[in-house]
Amino acid sequence: MGYEPSRVYEGGFQFQKHYFGAKPGELTEKTAEGRITEEFHCAQFLDGLAQVQFWVRNLPRKSTSFRLQTSKDWFYPDFLCQLMDGRSLAVEYKGKHLFDGVDAEEKRAVGEVWATRSKGRCLFVMPTDGDFSRVMSVLERG
Repeated sequence: MGYEPSRVYEGGFQFQKHYFGAKPGELTEKTAEGRITEEFHCAQFLDGLAQVQFWVRNLPRKSTSFRLQTSKDWFYPDFLCQLMDGRSLAVEYKGKHLFDGVDAEEKRAVGEVWATRSKGRCLFVMPTDGDFSRVMSVLERG
């Protein structure tokens, strides 16, 4: 068993730090209207961070994927990063229209408990609306 996405990235951007090569699984570059997707933008951002050694697009509902328990189901953060200093970073990107919803609140709470219980080895962040300052804040305060 390994990284078995149902589809791979087909765009022109060349990811440099994706653990399984330049073709992340289940990542779409553009919407049907031709706009860059928010998750693609997040992947580009993570790929360009000096603090990131490598990252992976976490595949939902796969037996080999990272998951956290919520009150009703499992939650699969969108991206997992191995940082240069050895820590792990889980990133769950949320569109602005979903960021304040009950589901997002629960995922934030679960992610924060996971990070807190790791005693500094793991970080969790939920950026939204193309604003990655939350990622930078989490990395800086670690």
